[in-house]
Parts: sequence; C-alpha cells; structure tokens
Amino acid sequence: MPHSFKKVTPNLVVADVSRSIAFYRDVLGFSVAATVPDEAPHVFAMMQSGEVTVFLNSLASAVEEYPAFGCRPIGGTLTLFIDVDDIQSVHAAIKDKVKVARALEKKWYGPTEFAFEDPDGYLITLAEHEPAALPAEATGGQ
Repeated sequence: MPHSFKKVTPNLVVADVSRSIAFYRDVLGFSVAATVPDEAPHVFAMMQSGEVTVFLNSLASAVEEYPAFGCRPIGGTLTLFIDVDDIQSVHAAIKDKVKVARALEKKWYGPTEFAFEDPDGYLITLAEHEPAALPAEATGGQ
C-alpha cells in the first residue's frame, strides 16, 4: 500500500543548542520559531526558513528519548540537501563564514551546488536547479 509522505524535518542532535541557533540564524538566515525552554540554556530549537524546518536537540535531551544516541557521535553521516534560489548570491554571502566541504560547481546531474559543515559536522548542500526549458511550441518556436 503506497503512502503519501507530506514533509521531512531533520532533527539534529547538537553539542550546544545556542551555538547551533546562532549558526542557522546568523549565517544561514533561518529564524527561531520556538525554543525549549524559552530562555537559554536551550535543550531544543525549531529553526525555519521558507518551507524548510530544522530541529536542534541537545545530546542530553535526545538520549532521554532515544537512549541509543548515547553511543553515537554527533554529526554522523547525515547530510541536508536544501534547494535555494540564486545560489551565486547565497554562496557569496556565506562562503567565508562556513567550513566549505565542496566548492560551488555545476553538477553533471543538473543543479549548481556547494556543501559546507555546520558547527557539529553535519554536511549541508545548497543547490539551485535551473528552470526546465519550455518546448519550442510553448515559446512560439523561439
């Protein structure tokens, strides 16, 4: 039976929620949608930018809910792949503020991308997809 998934929200375990809030807010331009507790030191934050939401959880609070996390390194092998508009401007704005993992380049499979690390070692790839070309008949043969 097929399912219709609606949305995925990464829930990142981080070493310092306040440090991660600062990175996602000040470097990437996310806004803080919610924190627990309201005042620092936080154990959880929900960050948003457009339709993208990222949860940030302290290691201690994550281990309470998922004890197996206590034996796993923060960062791991998770990567976030986020579509953006105007990749050139985004790259120019943040390239000197992040640890670049992969330089800006047009990929063989279509998008222009670059990748970098957040403070806990999670890899974030930002990508811009070129608009699909319209068929000649839709543009009057031009």
